[in-house]
Amino acid sequence: MSEIINLRRARKQRQRLDKELEAQQNRQLHGRTKAERKQDEATRELAAARLDAHRLKDD
Repeated sequence: MSEIINLRRARKQRQRLDKELEAQQNRQLHGRTKAERKQDEATRELAAARLDAHRLKDD
């Protein structure tokens, strides 16, 4: 005899799997690690500080 399945559970499980696959694709396309974001922010701050250090005073 075959196994009885709950169609509602099977549908919800399939939807969860589809969402997870889509999320994984989005992470690969758009995702960056927290360390990468922090490194970029630190680089921007350093560049801004260097630029400000070279400014002439307007008196």
